[in-house]
Amino acid sequence: MKKFELDAKTDIAWCPGCGNFNIRTALISALQELNIEPTNVVFSSGIGQAAKMPQYINANYFNGLHGRGLPVAVAIKASNPSLTVIAEGGDGDMYGEGGNHFIHNVRRNPDIAHIVHNNMVYGLTKGQASPTSQKDFVTPVQINGVTNEPFNPLAVALLLGATFVARAFSGDLEQTKNIIKQAILHKGYSLVDIFHPCVTFNKLNTFSWYKNHSYYVDEDYDASEIKNAMEKVVNTDMYALGILYQKEGKSSFEEQLNIYKQDETPIVFRKRDIGKVNNLMKD
Repeated sequence: MKKFELDAKTDIAWCPGCGNFNIRTALISALQELNIEPTNVVFSSGIGQAAKMPQYINANYFNGLHGRGLPVAVAIKASNPSLTVIAEGGDGDMYGEGGNHFIHNVRRNPDIAHIVHNNMVYGLTKGQASPTSQKDFVTPVQINGVTNEPFNPLAVALLLGATFVARAFSGDLEQTKNIIKQAILHKGYSLVDIFHPCVTFNKLNTFSWYKNHSYYVDEDYDASEIKNAMEKVVNTDMYALGILYQKEGKSSFEEQLNIYKQDETPIVFRKRDIGKVNNLMKD
């Protein structure tokens, strides 16, 4: 059995045909190929169908409150930078309830991979419009159609200084796997927004819809130029797929804290720091 796979009898509570299955396959393959041990991986997620992902992978995870996957992931990485930390959730969880954390943790540049399953709808809570739902999209709640313009997470991330911005499509396993691998390897905050269908509550944005409304950037595309990336992400008639922006050399949140300047021991293992915390709790 592959080290990140769970027992075959594990009940995975996603609808048959859900794009989350493909994302899970790509994610496990990425971790396997990077040869990372499950004990060195920590997932952090909130609430939602996508946020269940860590429960279906053989690794450490923290499953918390709706929209609160990112702050926990950042805290885990700051406490022990040797860990590979992945924040996982859906477009509602991460861009809606967790929108404030999304904005400010992009600014901090923590060394984590942020994987967002973007199906343009709330899947767990029965099909309400999400921040990325398209205008005029009809739901059981928005019976006259969505009136707001969809939130553009990639444009926001770029403007806030994200050092890795990518978009994938769950229908393309190999490309999705490779993008996730690069996001994990990148030093700094990495956003991977993954298009995938909700086969139960979103009959518009299907596998074929995503296929027909997206394209991969050319091999000679220069991802080091933010101008190129902005031109790609603001075009929502045809969505660009691939690594759209990557910048190396920016200090991570953990480096900026200077907590490891003289002592490389993770905070969680420092006896002197634990003693200080205990004393503070007594006071």
